[in-house]
Amino acid sequence: MMEPLREIGDGYLISLNVGNPSQTIQVYMDTGSDLTWVPCGNLTFNCIDCDDNKNRNIMASFSPFSSSSSIRDSCSSLFCIDIHSSDNSYDPCTVAGCSLVTLLKSTCYRPCPSFAYTYGEGVVSGILTRDTLRVHASSPAGAFREIPKFCFGCIGTTYREPIGIAGFGKGPLSLPSQLGFLQKGFSYCFLSFKFANDPNISSPLIVGDQAISSKEHMQFTPMLKCPVYPNFYYIGLEAISVSNITSTEVPLSLREFDSLGNGGMLIDSGTTYTHLPKPLYTNLLTVLQSMTTYPRATETEMRSGFDLCYRIPCPKNNTLEDDLPSITFHLLNNVTLALPQGNSFYAMAAPVNYTVVKCLLFQSMDDNVYGPAGIFGSFQQQNMEVVYDLEKERIGFQPTDCALAAASQGLRKV
Repeated sequence: MMEPLREIGDGYLISLNVGNPSQTIQVYMDTGSDLTWVPCGNLTFNCIDCDDNKNRNIMASFSPFSSSSSIRDSCSSLFCIDIHSSDNSYDPCTVAGCSLVTLLKSTCYRPCPSFAYTYGEGVVSGILTRDTLRVHASSPAGAFREIPKFCFGCIGTTYREPIGIAGFGKGPLSLPSQLGFLQKGFSYCFLSFKFANDPNISSPLIVGDQAISSKEHMQFTPMLKCPVYPNFYYIGLEAISVSNITSTEVPLSLREFDSLGNGGMLIDSGTTYTHLPKPLYTNLLTVLQSMTTYPRATETEMRSGFDLCYRIPCPKNNTLEDDLPSITFHLLNNVTLALPQGNSFYAMAAPVNYTVVKCLLFQSMDDNVYGPAGIFGSFQQQNMEVVYDLEKERIGFQPTDCALAAASQGLRKV
């Protein structure tokens, strides 16, 4: 399977072709969750507290009534049990109104009850639906593969989640899991921000054998196992270097888990910026400031919410190479990951008076002590081939010109 990903600035969209006849819905590609869901009902879909997205061209909604193959999932299906987080297979059917007699005889076929699914800051509510999903085969070119009875959320109401999501986590509901690729893997190469909203180029997403074959030249770090949250992808961060000179030790929590499952560094395509624990983040800011001589752009910091912004000279209105400090992550298994230029400091706007303002696009973790200790976001993964080798339980990294990779896959129009 090979699908193009369209960049829209805060994430990467994958097109889902669902139903008969097929309806195309664009949703975020998210390695940090399992459920695949789409907005349902053009007129009835309601997103609460989504004012920031009113000016965005919201993607199309799915209409189950317009598809001849759309059905609600059964209360006894494994997907329904999973979405309701129950270890008792009778619970969802009991909620649906089945009697004990029908439960014992397995003769209750009521639909799966409505559910709520929670994200870091958002919540979605809807029903589990099954329909035909069409995906692009990697060969021959232009070929489709049909996945009958693909299970996804038909969502009517959300809180702070205006666009659907394709879950790429390790749970049974995830897209790779339902397509039978969970014992193989997938890879992507995210285009840089400068290609955001460019209709002529897409980031390549490959799922299956082709994603993990012939990759031994890459650096691989082990995929950490969290017993409490087994469906997430974690890596272990050992240290951070600034300009290959200053090495900053990181807390053990970024490569180990406590008894409650807290810790580790979550690699998440659904989170835009990398988040670090507050003490480590503060220390990184101090080191970067000590190695930077450009004047601060404090008004941009106040307006944008980013903590380090600098005014960089660019003669003749061209943004030249600057000497801002570079950042390198040191991961388990002696993996040295030098972040490509532009993945740390980024120009916030076009140059003005031969000066451009660049800000550090990292953020501090909330003071919340639960969950991952850090998050490796999609912005810092740009221009990097990232391979999820699920068979060998490892994640590989290779700095790559993703625009060239897109062209080689036929994903760039000339």
